[in-house]
Amino acid sequence: MAFVTGLLLIDAPASALNNLGSIPGEREDNTVGVKVIKTREGSYPYVSAQAFRYWLRTTLEKRVPDWKAAPVYREEKVAYTDANPISYWDDDLFGYMRAPGKRETARAQRAADTSRTNETETTDTITRAAPFRASTLVSIAPVSLTSDFGTMSRHEGNPVPHEHQFYRTTLKGLFSLDLSACGTFSYRNRTGFRNLDDVRIRQMQDVPGHEHLEAEKSYRLPREQRVRRVQALFEGLAQIEGGARQTLHYTDVSPALIFAAITRGGNHIFHHAVGANRQGQPEIKLPALAEALNVYRDTLLSPVYVGWVQGYLDEERAKFEAFVTQHNQSDAPIFEIGHPRSVLHALVEAFGQHPDWLD
Repeated sequence: MAFVTGLLLIDAPASALNNLGSIPGEREDNTVGVKVIKTREGSYPYVSAQAFRYWLRTTLEKRVPDWKAAPVYREEKVAYTDANPISYWDDDLFGYMRAPGKRETARAQRAADTSRTNETETTDTITRAAPFRASTLVSIAPVSLTSDFGTMSRHEGNPVPHEHQFYRTTLKGLFSLDLSACGTFSYRNRTGFRNLDDVRIRQMQDVPGHEHLEAEKSYRLPREQRVRRVQALFEGLAQIEGGARQTLHYTDVSPALIFAAITRGGNHIFHHAVGANRQGQPEIKLPALAEALNVYRDTLLSPVYVGWVQGYLDEERAKFEAFVTQHNQSDAPIFEIGHPRSVLHALVEAFGQHPDWLD
């Protein structure tokens, strides 16, 4: 089993990328706070994995022309996608949970909704654990939050005060993609493992070139379709955009620094390779990175792709490039360094040359 294993840093110089709503007890009723993890060391701002996945999904819909996004349906107090990984790429890679509605009011609402014309019938509860996994994006060091006070005063009468929090930090996140799970769907009758009901099984059987993995009780899409879905995902990551408060704190959320490699097994080899120095600035932990590459050398199936924006942590980059020059002369894995978008495009092209990574 092969995985795309990656780490990314987002430079947030003055940002409020994920908010929690109004803060009770503040001096202004409409004071909006940011999401933070509070510890003894201080407050660590974060962006939830749900928010990051939303950024990526919407970027894929807008920026990748052949991306096939699932429709979303609303029913009373719940919302869900079509839960059809055969037709929709985000249902395949981002997972889903769907159960057939049994209440009369729900059935009547579905029947009256004209947007459901092409909805896939659901005859049984189906779930899919997402092959694409993402961590919470967390500040690499504790910070002091800043409160910005403003007013709405473009009207007669007293101005309306408002306040919101923001921060200056670097956010670190991890991601992983289970390549063997992409385009592979189980019909095992077990909670959490049943991706396909009878309707979807019949649809899958009509796909030309599909595989039936009978021993695993799974169906698999043709390899070229699976490869294209994975390539599209990383094309989207190379262009990712999103985040709250962009009209006030415009922040480029595309990675300023990214590590990615194809690994055999899902252990994350880069997690401890990036941390913070005593000043709270990002630092490549070169001994930790060297140890990880040595320990996991036999599991690496690709070069280590390193995307680093010129102008971001230039002194740290110089140290890293000296480390790479020395490392690339040995028999250890070879690094490829460039702009984050360039190395992600190189990774996309590598999937075309190594479709066996998905087997």
